[in-house]
Amino acid sequence: MHAVRLHAFGPAENLTYEKVPDPVPAPGEVRVAVAAAGVHLLDTALREGGGPGPYPPPDLPTIPGREIAGTVDALGEGTDPAWLGKRVVAHIGMRPGGYAELVTTEAGRLHEIPPGLDEAAAVAMIGTGRTTMAFLHFAELTPADVVLVTAAAGGVGSLFVQYGRNLGATVVGLAGGPAKVRRVTELGADVAADYTDPSWPARVTTALAGRTPTVLLDTVGGGAARAALDLLGKGGRHLILGWSSGAPLEVPEEERHRRGITSRSVLGPNWLDAIGGVNPLRRMEEAALTEAAAGRLTPAVQRFPLAGAAAAHRALEGRGTMGKVVLLTGI
Repeated sequence: MHAVRLHAFGPAENLTYEKVPDPVPAPGEVRVAVAAAGVHLLDTALREGGGPGPYPPPDLPTIPGREIAGTVDALGEGTDPAWLGKRVVAHIGMRPGGYAELVTTEAGRLHEIPPGLDEAAAVAMIGTGRTTMAFLHFAELTPADVVLVTAAAGGVGSLFVQYGRNLGATVVGLAGGPAKVRRVTELGADVAADYTDPSWPARVTTALAGRTPTVLLDTVGGGAARAALDLLGKGGRHLILGWSSGAPLEVPEEERHRRGITSRSVLGPNWLDAIGGVNPLRRMEEAALTEAAAGRLTPAVQRFPLAGAAAAHRALEGRGTMGKVVLLTGI
């Protein structure tokens, strides 16, 4: 098979498309003929030898990637034969290997792809979608909310916009550059603004005509988040979901008290415990796939060929993408 391998930590150019032996499924595993593999911003950090979160730097050489969708083409000993030939999607966990034409993983990680949902959309929902559903659990949005979404043209942000629209909330979406702002409008945001334009807060204030944001869903941090937080009304909720700018927005306790707002990071090792119940991660995956299959949430997907993984990484790092970045084996 062909796969993308990393032999040395460093820039995107270190990702090489090469021929490697076909993997063989172990007992309890399946092998998936991959149609689509997800690319995560974390992959770019791990490629350089570091990264936040629970994933340690991989042993080299490695095949990056942890989100895959395709068709089961082989079974390990003791695996339910009903999986053979099914279209499936899975997050393969701590063990990387997704940027490949063939991937093995535990059968317990699989979800059958709902009819009508293509593999690229399914792989977006198994990663970005499950994250979105988890974050929305903490946001507790209502139709009365005015929701301000940073990076609203991105993978998670675009799903936030759609969810808020479906709920009946007022949605303000921020994005960088005219093309991304147009995309946010197409997604159904009531107000879309370019956060690279210094006048955007005044434009949003005018468009809201006296209303103030009640919830800030922040995946960016930095200056854009600071300007967005300044618009948050009394009693508002600030949820920190990431900081693609490189630094989270820290809100001093004095400011939180004075303005009557809350600021909370929902990242970290305890968020699954906070959701509670049996296997919360899998429940979030199922919820995401259900929303996509019903047409209520449509993931934005930007496609690259598997052989173009380096270009996909460069585009993601340079903020030149809209939505979930996915590698396809068939192009």
